[in-house]
Amino acid sequence: MLACVDVDYRPDLTVAACVLFRAWDDASEAGHLIERGPAAEAYEPGQFYRRELPHLLRVLATAPEPLEAVVVDGYVWLGQDKPGLGAHLYEALGRSVPVIGVAKTAFHSSDVAAPVLRGQSQRPLFVTAVGMDLGAAADHIRRMHGDARKPTLLTRVDRLCRDS
Repeated sequence: MLACVDVDYRPDLTVAACVLFRAWDDASEAGHLIERGPAAEAYEPGQFYRRELPHLLRVLATAPEPLEAVVVDGYVWLGQDKPGLGAHLYEALGRSVPVIGVAKTAFHSSDVAAPVLRGQSQRPLFVTAVGMDLGAAADHIRRMHGDARKPTLLTRVDRLCRDS
């Protein structure tokens, strides 16, 4: 099973969502999970993962079967040996599940991201990974369903967070 995860912050609660799917080119989800929790920690510059990680771990803990990989909205690496959200998630999962980061904007010091063009978009997504080869991770994101810049299931998990 594969998973896309995202978190939405509200003044009084945080919503974490997970879309489960079986193959990288699946057009629809195999299922989804939603966890509502307390309001997120305040944002600390350079420490974004502290805000989002507890909520991602909570929703992933409810997955009904082992995961082959997790896709996060953001970066795995912010630069050489500078961990981002995805690297912290990989560590928290005991280095047992590869994590792929998909970011919509280039991080000013990230020289470790693979730009991926999808659909007719001239603007790339920026893919980073841990636990798997970066080229393979970029290929997985390139092959995900959808003609738009952002894959269908990444849009789905974002919408689940916002609408739940």
